[in-house]
Amino acid sequence: MLKSQDIFILLKLVVMGSRPWSYAGLAVELGMSPSQLHAAIKRLLAAQLAMRQEERIVPHLRNLEEFLLHGLKYVFRAERGELTRGMPTAHAAPPLAQMIVATATELPPVWPDPEGEMRGMSFLPLYKLAPKAARTDENLYELLALVDVLRSGRAREREIAAKELKKRLEHYAAAQ
Repeated sequence: MLKSQDIFILLKLVVMGSRPWSYAGLAVELGMSPSQLHAAIKRLLAAQLAMRQEERIVPHLRNLEEFLLHGLKYVFRAERGELTRGMPTAHAAPPLAQMIVATATELPPVWPDPEGEMRGMSFLPLYKLAPKAARTDENLYELLALVDVLRSGRAREREIAAKELKKRLEHYAAAQ
């Protein structure tokens, strides 16, 4: 059974591309224990969202794209809450912030975060460590924001996010 942290980890592997990684190093980057990371990788392999490629474990990008576009919103539904301070996500974060103009009365979705720079409506991240990891990795931040649109956005927003996500996954696939 997949956990939300598994998709979080897999998105990090996507942005890492062909860069070598170790369980200990990646665990530190993501702020989790190596044993959590190891268990997640086992689940990702079993779900065929990751695969072994020689000595490496890499995302299975075609399966990942299909899951993100068609299954994610049913498995890891977005939870919205109250007005809070946080880090912008979904259509309020890059790359969609420049493409989608929110209405003047609509508060932006934010991951609750005491270090956040924006007030908006609480939007629980895919995984609790997402804001911290996103602060240090812009590419991961953008993928997580796109995934949040797929989890909760309106049809037009989801369509734009799906195109952006496909474009980025193709770019990462070409880099491998």
